[in-house]
Amino acid sequence: MEVDREDGRSQNQLRPLACSRNILHRAHGSASWSQGDTKVLAAVYGPKAGTKKNENPEKACIEVIWKPKTGQIGKLEKEYEMILKRTLQSICILTVNPNTTTSVIIQVVNDDGALLPSAINAACMALVDAGIPMRHLAVSICCCVPRSGLVILDPTKLEEQNMKAFAYLVFPNSVHSVLPEGSLSVQGEPIENGVITSVTHGVMSVDDYFFCLERGRAASTKLSDFLRRNLQHQSTDSSKAG
Repeated sequence: MEVDREDGRSQNQLRPLACSRNILHRAHGSASWSQGDTKVLAAVYGPKAGTKKNENPEKACIEVIWKPKTGQIGKLEKEYEMILKRTLQSICILTVNPNTTTSVIIQVVNDDGALLPSAINAACMALVDAGIPMRHLAVSICCCVPRSGLVILDPTKLEEQNMKAFAYLVFPNSVHSVLPEGSLSVQGEPIENGVITSVTHGVMSVDDYFFCLERGRAASTKLSDFLRRNLQHQSTDSSKAG
């Protein structure tokens, strides 16, 4: 049974992706990320000397500042800041530049669904552009559970509003797209089998959640391939320019 979607996509089909790096000249790193009509800009400043209050000075500090398209930051945006900060802290190597702070600024250009995953993807690319030491890249996807019970990926804003539940999932960038097989593992388990961040809203069954993980992991491979092609293409362009 298929889910009818207004834009004609299948339930597992992502919207068109677009990403550009080094778009802001005053930032140490920057990136734009688009999924359909959702677009986010990310800028990285730092590392700068000193850490924020209550942060461990023996490690680098990551701060996230969320700027909505219009209006003031609210409770939801504060939650997004916290989720994004914890996600970036888990993928960055914080011992390389101790007692420093790296600021990640997220500017929402347009929100047509899957906003937080788009922001996470933009932030990761901006960190790469800034040369911040990272364990690995990460890719994020939104999985929704409609009342029919069939999971759909990468929802529009209207689809999100009509869902009974959805999950924001962050996976390690597929190592098969950038490194030889077996290069990275944690306690013998391939790193791509892990989940970096999982945030759910609404009520879903355990079976629905595991199906979200299954569908999200499959989609993360497509996102990883897109990142790899994007990085290779822009690296080639930079080499030619040099």
